Amino acid sequence: MDSFGVGLSVVEWGDSDGPPILLAHGGFDFAGTYDLLAPRLADAGWRVVSWDQRGHGDSDHAVLYTWDADIRDSLRVLESTCDGPVPFVGHSKGGGMMMTLAEARPDRCSAIVNLDGLPTKRTQPDVADHDRTRMLAEDLSDWLDHRRRIAELERKPGTIEELAARRARMNPRLDTGWLEYLVTVGARRDIDGWRWKLDPAMRFGGFGPWRPEWALHRMRGLAVPFLGVLGLVYEEMGWGTVPEDLAGYLPVGGRLVTLEDTGHFVHIERTDVVAGHITDFLGGST
Repeated sequence: MDSFGVGLSVVEWGDSDGPPILLAHGGFDFAGTYDLLAPRLADAGWRVVSWDQRGHGDSDHAVLYTWDADIRDSLRVLESTCDGPVPFVGHSKGGGMMMTLAEARPDRCSAIVNLDGLPTKRTQPDVADHDRTRMLAEDLSDWLDHRRRIAELERKPGTIEELAARRARMNPRLDTGWLEYLVTVGARRDIDGWRWKLDPAMRFGGFGPWRPEWALHRMRGLAVPFLGVLGLVYEEMGWGTVPEDLAGYLPVGGRLVTLEDTGHFVHIERTDVVAGHITDFLGGST
C-alpha cells in the first residue's frame, strides 16, 4: 500500500472477517518477527494486521526516517484496515509508536498492549537551551555526514548462518533456528549471498526531536485499557526499563506483567505466555 509516496508491505494472519488487531514491530525488525505470536492471536479469532515499517523488509526505503513519519505510516495501515477502533499491539519501538498513535487518534484505539517498549527516563540530566541548540546542530551535521557516507553502500552479504550469527550478537537469547528463519524473512538472496532488507541509512535511536521521558509522562494520560509486558533481563536492543521506573506513570487501571528470565523479545521467548496475556486482556476490554 502507498503511504505518501512510500510503499509499505502489509501482511495479515487469520480470518479476514475477524475483528482486526494492529501489530507494530520494533526497530530493525520486520512484520515477520510476529510469525510466532500472530498465529496464536489468529487462532483466538483475530484478524491480525502488521506491516514492514519504511526502510525495513519489503517496504520502500525513504529519504528521511523520523518518528512522525512512522506514525503517519501506522495511520495509513490502520485506515486501510477498518473504520472503527481496534486494539494496538507494539514491540519495542512499535510499542512507543502505538502509544503515540493512540494519543493522536484515541477514537481509533480500543486498547493498547506494549511489549517491552515501555519508556524510561534518560540517565543524563537535562541541559540548558543554548546547549540543546548546539547539540541539535551537531546532530543534524552528524546525520547529514552519515547520509553522505552510506549513499552508495549496501549491507554486507553472507550465508543464512552468517547473518543469523550477526543478529545473535544483538539477540544472544534467541534460538539459532529462529534467527536463521528470520534471515529468510528479513533478508533477500542476491547472487553473492543473503543481505538484510534494511536501509543502511537507518541508525538505532532514529532521528528527530523525541525523548523517552516525554512518552513516560504522557503515558499515564492514555484513556484506553492498557497492558504492559516487561522482560526483566536487559538486552542491547531493549529500552532498559525496570518496573520501578514505571511507578506512578501507568494509565489509570493499567496493568503491568513482568516476565522473569526473559529478555527484550518477550513475544519470541515466551510466545504462548504473551499470547495468553494478550487474549485474556483483550477479552476483558471489549
